[in-house]
Amino acid sequence: MDKQIRLGLVQRRESLCLTWRGRLVGLALAALALFGLGRGIYPFLAAHESLPGGFLIVEGWAPDYVFDAVTNEFARQRYEKILITGNPLDKGVPLMEYKTAAELGAATLAKMGVDTNCFQAVPAPFVPQDRTYTSALTLKKFLAAQGKLPARLNLVTLGAHARRSRLLFERAFGTNAVIGVIAFPCRDFDEEHWWRSSPGVRTVMSELLAYGYARFIFTKPE
Repeated sequence: MDKQIRLGLVQRRESLCLTWRGRLVGLALAALALFGLGRGIYPFLAAHESLPGGFLIVEGWAPDYVFDAVTNEFARQRYEKILITGNPLDKGVPLMEYKTAAELGAATLAKMGVDTNCFQAVPAPFVPQDRTYTSALTLKKFLAAQGKLPARLNLVTLGAHARRSRLLFERAFGTNAVIGVIAFPCRDFDEEHWWRSSPGVRTVMSELLAYGYARFIFTKPE
């Protein structure tokens, strides 16, 4: 090495490295950043920016307690109609008369006492992927056939699914609709401490990945 230095091929330089105290501070800052990120992920995904009026849109796969909240929202605000979206059901079809989540959601509202003139199912066809986008596109075609575009929509969905749902509805409708979103709380886990339960971690991590796909990778199918 000394010979190489004399020949001018290499040179010595001083470098700094972390002490054990520096490493400890670095780990503490990283843990603090992760904690802040963890607390912020769920509120980001569960976007809640309600725009009452026009049509109240409900994703048919939502649990019954969301539909119960929908009846209160419909009674509290002035909406033209409730429209329920949804794709064909994956299981249970042989045992029931409803073939799609949209039809099942409409039946749920009827059982809850909502006037059948106040809501309508808008079933979407089967697709192996991009089901939310397909439901939104089917709804757009339905409203266009009714002469109801451009439209004002207030989308109801469950928790962490909200931001992705609204994004895909915006992709489907383009400039043909102004879209708000209502994220009703999920009862499967504590939303403020979602990382403390398996359902919370599964839901938030899968929705975060799905939102990234919808935002940066998804392209409209031809």
